[in-house]
Amino acid sequence: DDVCQTPMCISAAARILESLDSRVDPCENFYQYACGGWLKKYIIPETKSHYSTFHVLRGELEVVLKDVLEMPDNGEPEAIRKAKTLYKSCTNQTAIESKGGEPLLALLEDVFDWPVASDDWDTKHGGNWTFEKAIGKLNRKYGKRYLVDVFVGTDDKNSNAYILHIDQPSLGLPSQDYYVCTGVYEQACKAYLAFMIKVVKQVRKDRGLNASESVIKAEMIRVMDLEKEIANAKTREEDRNDPNKLYHKMSLSTVSSNLSLEINGKPFDWRGFINEIMSAVPLEVSMEEPVVVYAPEYFVKLAPVLKKYTPRHFMEQRQRVQCGDLVSIMSTTTWTRQWGDSTWSKHLVRRVKIW
Repeated sequence: DDVCQTPMCISAAARILESLDSRVDPCENFYQYACGGWLKKYIIPETKSHYSTFHVLRGELEVVLKDVLEMPDNGEPEAIRKAKTLYKSCTNQTAIESKGGEPLLALLEDVFDWPVASDDWDTKHGGNWTFEKAIGKLNRKYGKRYLVDVFVGTDDKNSNAYILHIDQPSLGLPSQDYYVCTGVYEQACKAYLAFMIKVVKQVRKDRGLNASESVIKAEMIRVMDLEKEIANAKTREEDRNDPNKLYHKMSLSTVSSNLSLEINGKPFDWRGFINEIMSAVPLEVSMEEPVVVYAPEYFVKLAPVLKKYTPRHFMEQRQRVQCGDLVSIMSTTTWTRQWGDSTWSKHLVRRVKIW
C-alpha cells in the first residue's frame, strides 16, 4: 500500500531503471551500475562540452514550451500573452531579416560604441568615458555584468533581507581551463578569436568603413589577452563550494578601501558605479550600505591587471561580449558565419547568447 503507482511515479521509476546497468555488480563498480544505462543511451552532442540529465530535461521542456507559445491566444493572463509576443518577435524571420544589422548599430551608439568598429572613438567618446558609467549602464539596461558582477539578492545569513552582492564575473568561454588555448582547448580559442574578428568586420562594413583584418586581429588578440588575465584572476569554481567561506559582509566604504581598483589612472568609484546600476529603481546607496562580497581575492588579483590596459581595451572586450549576444538573434542573411566543419566553432556559435 505504501508503493506509489501514479503515472508520475511509474515514469520516474522507469527513468531510474533505464539509467542502471544491472549487469554490473554495484560492489565492484557502483558508478557503472548507477549510470551505465544512461551513458549508453545518451552521448555528448558535438555542440556541447558536457551533457547531463538536466540537459535532457531542458530539451524536453523546450519542446513543451514551444507548443504552448505557438498556441493561439485564448484569453490567457497578460504574462502569457507577453511571452507569446516575445516568442513571435524572435521567430519572425522576415522582420529580423528586414532590420539587418541596425539593432546592433543602435545598441553600440547607446553604450559608448565599440572602438575597434569606429574610426573616431577617441574623439567622440574618449573624453567623456568613465568605466563606472560604461559598465554600470550595461548592467542596468542590458543585464550584462562585466569585470564586476553586482546584483541584489537574499542575504545568505538572513533570508528575510535583501542585500547587494559583489562577485567575480562569468567568462566568454565555458571555463577558465579554456584560456590556456593549447591542447584540447586550442581549437576553441581559435574559433573564439575568429568570431570576434568576423563581427568587427561586419559592423565596419555596415557602417561603410574600411576593414583591415590585420589591424582588427591585432586589437582582438589584445582583447583576448585581457580576457585571459581576467580568467586567471578569478577563483576557480571548485574552490567556491563552501558558502561560509564565500560570504564576506562589509560596508561599501570598506570595499572601497580594501578592494580599491585603478582604471585609466583614476581610482574606481565603487559608490558611483553601484548608483549607476541602481538608478533604474531609482535608489541611491551610501558608503555605509552593507554588501556581501563573494570574491575579495579576485579583486585583489584584478587590480594590477587593470593598470595594464586602456579604455579602448575595456570597451573592445566588453562590447565583444554584448555584440555576441545580439548577433545570435539578428539577420542570418546579413550576419553569415562560415564555420566549416569545426566542432568547436559550432559549439561557440551556440554559446553566443551567454557571451
